[in-house]
Amino acid sequence: MVKFIGRNVLTGLVTIVPIALTLYLVYWLVVSVEVALGTLMRLVIPHSLYVPGMGLLVGLLLMFAVGLLMHAYLVQRLFSMAEDLLFHMPLVKSIYRAIRDFFNYFSPDNHKDFEQVVSVSIGETGMQVIGFVTQAQPERLPPGFRDDDSVLVYLPLSYMIGGYAVLMPRTAVRPLDMSMEEAMRFTLTAGVTGVTGVAVAGKPARAARSRTR
Repeated sequence: MVKFIGRNVLTGLVTIVPIALTLYLVYWLVVSVEVALGTLMRLVIPHSLYVPGMGLLVGLLLMFAVGLLMHAYLVQRLFSMAEDLLFHMPLVKSIYRAIRDFFNYFSPDNHKDFEQVVSVSIGETGMQVIGFVTQAQPERLPPGFRDDDSVLVYLPLSYMIGGYAVLMPRTAVRPLDMSMEEAMRFTLTAGVTGVTGVAVAGKPARAARSRTR
């Protein structure tokens, strides 16, 4: 009886917590933007004209406008000059560069590079690991770390945020028919969650999984 109750409580916890955390993070982000920009708007417009939600709307419009302006060459040059100043400031450059690199990971301009999911062979052991090709152009790698016959692959670690960026021969890399999200989820959970919606040997994934049980 105790095991039955404990098992169902754990199942409920595993079901509710991810949903609750996701909704809370979305709520926190929306409220933070609304509070920050709403406070600034109250300094500009009369309080009687302010409607809750206007701060969030202004934030979305502001991000949209910045996204459009970043396509202009002059704006890109000005932004590059501002970044150069930050990169020469002690302490600030380290913090800014780390934050900048993190958000660049989700940039639409770089999305294709990170969607290249590959299987990496480890020597002649027969072992294979899942990785992401992050740099396939040798000229964009540091001097002394360039090889026309190699690509830079990121190997994420399971159950933690971290991994290794390794230079692998192209012959040791094999493309996989997986999206970045599927591969990351599969790797970070050490394969416990399995892969959904992926066909095996030309057959539907659901049928393939049912035969392995």
